Amino acid sequence: MSTTISEAMHDDHRHCDELFARAEERVAAGDFAGGTQAFTEFASALERHLKLEEEVLFPALEEKTGGPIGPTQMMRHEHEQMRQALASMREGLTAQNGQAFLGQSETMLILLQQHNFKEENILYPMMDRALGAAAASYIAQVQART
Repeated sequence: MSTTISEAMHDDHRHCDELFARAEERVAAGDFAGGTQAFTEFASALERHLKLEEEVLFPALEEKTGGPIGPTQMMRHEHEQMRQALASMREGLTAQNGQAFLGQSETMLILLQQHNFKEENILYPMMDRALGAAAASYIAQVQART
């Protein structure tokens, strides 16, 4: 059981990474039915993760810091970029065009790696410090949604 927001969200990043890799593997093997199922699981897990941040964690941090701050605004912007990449990946799957899907998955991989690095090394530790003892209730919300 995670004891910090950093640990809980890091674990959720790894879960999304595993689902993403599974979708890529299936599509690369030409298994569009399996790829579609794996992609659907990945897209659902990623969207749940993004909403948790946007609806629970970012507002909690912003309340403690007096309003929207640069890091949360940047993360929201990057969330929209990931949603656009998801839509493009979905179009590739619908067309059963593995090359289109895998091309967009490269974009998604870069977005995820850069985004997760910033969150895990800057934003989540900032949340742990800012929320202090109240972090436990946010961790419970994270774990209830995962």
